[in-house]
Amino acid sequence: MTVEEFWQQFKATHPDVTTNMYDAYAFFDADTLAHLVKIGRKTATTSALDLYDVNDARPQVGEYSIVLDGQDQPVCVTQTKVVETVPFDLVSTEHAYHEGEGDRTLAYWRDVHRKVFKSFYQQMGREFNEQIPCLCEVFERVD
Repeated sequence: MTVEEFWQQFKATHPDVTTNMYDAYAFFDADTLAHLVKIGRKTATTSALDLYDVNDARPQVGEYSIVLDGQDQPVCVTQTKVVETVPFDLVSTEHAYHEGEGDRTLAYWRDVHRKVFKSFYQQMGREFNEQIPCLCEVFERVD
């Protein structure tokens, strides 16, 4: 099923959704993280604000997203509930828990995100530090 077909099927079963606007994306570890969203364990994500291109849309409260697996197949629909910018070193224990990964601790979150962000920063010719601005998003799976 294409992403657009998936969206239309979602809208057909959710008549209260009147928008045709949605985003579709895959996480860094697409299959694993899409599964965590689908089973309700992952209800948050974090991205490095500095790595957004000026033309990239940033998550917005109320918007819908289609989470894709590693083969770019739609898995589920989420709706963004909270978006806040927080320095890397001030991301909360609660947010790390809601990301749903590993043992759900802040230590695990920092270890994984530090490695991923360092790699992304390096690819962009930039240097990672513990004060980089992070976009912390909380979402709800709605289908």
